Amino acid sequence: MLKLYDCTTAPSPRRTRMFLAEKGIEHENIQIDLTKGEQMSDAFRKINPGCTVPALVTDDGHTLTENAGIAAYLEALYPETPLLGTTPMEKAEIATWNWRCEMGGLMSAAEALRNSSPAMKDRALPGPKNIPQIPELAERGLMKLGWFFKTLDRQLSSNTYVAGDTYSVADITATVVVDFGRWVKVTPQDDQTALLEWHGRMKARPSYTA
Repeated sequence: MLKLYDCTTAPSPRRTRMFLAEKGIEHENIQIDLTKGEQMSDAFRKINPGCTVPALVTDDGHTLTENAGIAAYLEALYPETPLLGTTPMEKAEIATWNWRCEMGGLMSAAEALRNSSPAMKDRALPGPKNIPQIPELAERGLMKLGWFFKTLDRQLSSNTYVAGDTYSVADITATVVVDFGRWVKVTPQDDQTALLEWHGRMKARPSYTA
């Protein structure tokens, strides 16, 4: 059985949990408490020397430590209920919007949080090395996240889902971005009606609470 090294409070492994839930894939869930620094332990370094979650251990013993790789592997292994697209153009649009959600959304929120939170002093970047905070990067992250929500609202004003007419991994990433934004007090504005309506539909999906 697949083993997922996870932390239920962290946004990155939530993306993998939602992906697994959408496909109905059974797996063992092993919690790594990031607040206690368990990701830095010798035991976990043997699983993932990069000291991050998620980490998915496959049935044949390989360990995947990036959401992109995990999604590609699971899609190939469980192609039903496709989340990465089926036609060449679908695949391209989904990959494009998933990347935009990662770079414009997740990276911006993470930049804001990691460079401002006292709990993350010297942890401005994930991984095995301590990196000092840069307050100016927190300010930039907040601005970028606000801009991204405007971009996402425009996209959703003419599309049912983030990358078009079909629910995909881009919707998973965007859902996590919107919820992660609350951590740094950046949320969709009242006039971003398409984004708010879409998020309401995402919250109704069973995978939202995975």
